[in-house]
Amino acid sequence: MAKKSYLRAVTTTALADAIKRGRSRMATPWQRALGHLESVFIDHACFRLIYSNTYRISPNMYRASQPSPSHIAVAARNGIKSILNLRGSRDCASYILEAEACRVHGLELVDFPVNSRDMPKKETLLKARELFKTMAYPALMHCKSGADRAGFMSTLYLFAHEGKPLDEAMKQLSWRYGHFKQAKTGILDYFFELYAAYNQKRPIEFWDWVERVYDPVEAKASFRSREWADAVVDRVLGRE
Repeated sequence: MAKKSYLRAVTTTALADAIKRGRSRMATPWQRALGHLESVFIDHACFRLIYSNTYRISPNMYRASQPSPSHIAVAARNGIKSILNLRGSRDCASYILEAEACRVHGLELVDFPVNSRDMPKKETLLKARELFKTMAYPALMHCKSGADRAGFMSTLYLFAHEGKPLDEAMKQLSWRYGHFKQAKTGILDYFFELYAAYNQKRPIEFWDWVERVYDPVEAKASFRSREWADAVVDRVLGRE
């Protein structure tokens, strides 16, 4: 049974690699067809076309899963001016299609990679602070599924940029959006919980805590996830 599962995994990976090589930069009709095949079935757009996990979290900000070209067209018609891509620039058909759609509809595409299973780096947090100040609004931020990285950055945006109470902002990290606090992705919740605990004992402004107190290595070492939740997120849902 284990051997069959292994062989299926190897075959699937080989097929995915072959499709990726074949679609190249999607310059011909055949390459574009392969690219759409990659996006829909390998990058799981088949699920996002049914449910995009899109929510408006404030007058100027939306959160979502990886948008398709049709989603981007709708966003442009609704007045969205920029898209914050939390997956970062990558060799993926979904990204090629996203960048192309943003050019066609006149949206600014900002590539800002965020990790879903590690403590955020100080430089990432400080860059996010400046980005929130300068990006064009209304904006839409997204990761792959719209659950973890989108939840973290939505919390950061509402709390550190818009000044919402932390407990209110942290509702963006919820099972409602497909986020599991008990899995490795719960490290994103834990980051804010560490600040809240420190601030309760020694009141300190959030950005001062980030710059003067926060230690990503030490924080990660004290975090623990649960095996069952990791299995759901990594194996069943196939999250990045």
